[in-house]
Parts: sequence; C-alpha cells; structure tokens
Amino acid sequence: MLPAARTISFEGELLRRGFWLYAWKIVCSEKVVYYVGRTGDSSSCNAASPFNRIGNHLDLRTNARANTLTRRLIEAGMRPEDCTFRMAAVGPLFSEQLTFEEHKGFRDQLATLEHEVARSLRSKGYTVLGIHSGSAAVTNELVEHVVRELTNGLNESAA
Repeated sequence: MLPAARTISFEGELLRRGFWLYAWKIVCSEKVVYYVGRTGDSSSCNAASPFNRIGNHLDLRTNARANTLTRRLIEAGMRPEDCTFRMAAVGPLFSEQLTFEEHKGFRDQLATLEHEVARSLRSKGYTVLGIHSGSAAVTNELVEHVVRELTNGLNESAA
C-alpha cells in the first residue's frame, strides 16, 4: 500500500522570534499527555520561534541535543511517529534581547510561566511530561492570560 498524504498547517506568526510559551497535547493510542515549553535559550541571548522548536523537539535522531519532547515521549513508552500532536503557543510575550544580561530576566519570567502552566494542567488531572521550575516575579494577570490561552488553544477542535 502506498502512503497517504499528511498535512500540517500553521499561522505565519509562529515564525516570529522572541519569548514564547507553548504547550503540546499529544495523543498516542489511548494515552494523552501534555508538554509545556518556552523559547529563550539558557546560555545565549537567542529566543527562537515556536516553529523552530517543533523541529528541534521532534528530531528523532538519538544524538540530537534539543529533542527533549521526543526523549520524554519515549520515556513514557510512546513512539513519536505514532502520535498526533497539537501545539498552542502564546507570544511573543517579549522581544529577543541584544545582550545576555537583558535576556536573562525575560527568560526567567518565561520559566516561571512555564512552571505555572504545567502546574495548572496537572491540577486539572492532566499528565504533563517533564520537570518545570521558576521563581521569577510575574503578574497574576499574565499567568492567567497565558494559562487561559494555551488551555483554550489545546482544547479547540482541529480545523
């Protein structure tokens, strides 16, 4: 049997660099898991687009450095190539910075937002892959906005 065509569609805004927060809903057979991530490097002043993170996260090569999501799925007994993925992203919440010193404050805020989104999903009974931590100051308004947007984005019916 010859393979069928597969599709992907996305909004061009997802190509914009900056500090984004994103969440994935991954379905594999009967198992549903979630993954929360952010853009904004830990060791440089780069803040890539969510679209860039898709390819890095799902690189199936075992020696790929940035394929955290793939590794977490395999640890959970799931084969990424057998899963269905839905990603929602909010951003850019902050623009990419020119220096690492400027970058760190925004990166740390995103880490806290990442932690809060993962905590919120877990509090609703969802299985969230990975470990999330953050202690930077963020406003409740921003946390509530990001949690609401990502939750709504993950639960919308596919177009």
